[in-house]
Amino acid sequence: MPASARDAYHHGDLRTALLEAASEMLEAGENFSLRAVARRAGVSQTAPYRHFADREALESALAVRGFDDLRQRLSLDGSPARSEEELIEFAVAYVRFALNRPAVFKLMFGQECDDSNDDRVRAAAELRALLADSLRDVFPGADHDSLAVALWALTHGLAFLHLDGKLAASDPSAVASRVRGSVGALRSAFGGPA
Repeated sequence: MPASARDAYHHGDLRTALLEAASEMLEAGENFSLRAVARRAGVSQTAPYRHFADREALESALAVRGFDDLRQRLSLDGSPARSEEELIEFAVAYVRFALNRPAVFKLMFGQECDDSNDDRVRAAAELRALLADSLRDVFPGADHDSLAVALWALTHGLAFLHLDGKLAASDPSAVASRVRGSVGALRSAFGGPA
C-alpha cells in the first residue's frame, strides 16, 4: 500500500474529522455524500463506513453534535439558569447559535427526532431538561411544561425570523437586544417583572 493511502486510512480521530468535514460542507451549502465527506477529510472513500452506515447516520451524528454544542453554549457547566436574566441570556445564546451555525441548526430541528437513534434522543432530551430545570428554579410555582413551550416557541421563532431575513441579523448586539426585549416584553405582558 502506498504511503499516502496508508496515511489517509490511519487517521488519528476519523469520526471527528468526518464530522468536521461534513459540518463545513453543510455550512458552506455544499451537498455532501459519504464519499464527498471522505475526500474533504482526506481519507479513503470507504473510511466513513467505519462510523456511519449511510448519509442519514452522518446527519444524525451532526445533529447530536449540534444539540451538545448548543447546550454547552447555553450553560458551560451544565447548570440551569438561576435567574430571569440568565434565562434570557439562554434565549440570546440560542438565537446566536442559530445565526452562527444556520445549516446545522436547521438540520437539528428540520426533521423529527428519530426515536430509534439513542444519541439524538438523548441530546435533544438533555437540552429540554436544561430548560425545564431552569424554569423550575426561576419560576417555582408555574406550569413549567406550558412555559417551556412558550419560551422555546418565542426563541425558536426569533431564530428563524432572523435566519429567514425577516429581521435584520447583521449586527449581533442588535439581535441580542431584540431577543432580550422580546422575552422581557412577553414576561411584562403577563404580569411579571421584565
